[in-house]
Amino acid sequence: MFTRLKRGFAALAVLAATALAAFPAAADPALWVIRDKDSTLYLLGTVHVLKPETVWRTPAIDAALKEADALWVEVDTDDTAAMGGLVRQYGLDPARPLSSKLDAGQKARLDTAAASLGVTGADFEPLRPWLAGLQLSVGPLVKAGYDPASGVEAKLKTAARETGKPVYTLETLQQQISLFADLPPAVELAFLMSALDEMDSGPAMLDALVAAWSAGDVEALDRLMVADMAAQYPALHDALLVRRNKAWAGQIQTLLDGKGVAVIAVGAAHLVGEDSVQVQLAARGITVERLAD
Repeated sequence: MFTRLKRGFAALAVLAATALAAFPAAADPALWVIRDKDSTLYLLGTVHVLKPETVWRTPAIDAALKEADALWVEVDTDDTAAMGGLVRQYGLDPARPLSSKLDAGQKARLDTAAASLGVTGADFEPLRPWLAGLQLSVGPLVKAGYDPASGVEAKLKTAARETGKPVYTLETLQQQISLFADLPPAVELAFLMSALDEMDSGPAMLDALVAAWSAGDVEALDRLMVADMAAQYPALHDALLVRRNKAWAGQIQTLLDGKGVAVIAVGAAHLVGEDSVQVQLAARGITVERLAD
């Protein structure tokens, strides 16, 4: 479950290479639009890391990008210096080695997982459990050929900048990293254990998710990415999805009150389910229309 949760975070996806798998060639990711008399806003659900050969651009996405005056993404992942400083501040705990937070069985599992990645459990000692969990998600996916530079946001930002269009963010790096750094200790440890549980099965799970995303199957995405989190971990669901979706709906309403055209690209989990950004916008009286295939 936590592997699915990790996919929603652009900054942390770059840190941990948390990814979605390659998808069939005939991709058709869902795209929504909001319009008033002087504004048009496109909502695109994304995956943050893909294989370099993945093709995901569609005529509808290209048309939206061409029409747009600006691009909005979750966070700025390009400032590696700032990101590194925040990871050191919130992701390291050298005074309390990771092994001191684990029982003997958990430590043995960590050592085995580390060895499978060509490192040792000692390499994880300075890390807090949440960061260790994200790092353990890297190995199998990198081996499978995934690359943050091939993710949707990375490509969108490049396309926007090449045409002189500004790129704005909905959140700061600190806000995104704090989502994990502020987890209660028991939940943080469960996060790490889930990463160990899913090291072998992760690629197959990701294949199923990206197949749904590429087909524009929002019901399947809700089932696979959101519904189980809401049922099993309501506090996490509220903190990591619902609160952020509500905040983003407010920002989107502010954009709509202005004028112009923008593409807003956020993790696909935020645009599905009963607490989605679209639902939050509807509560504000704003109609969101899904564009036809």
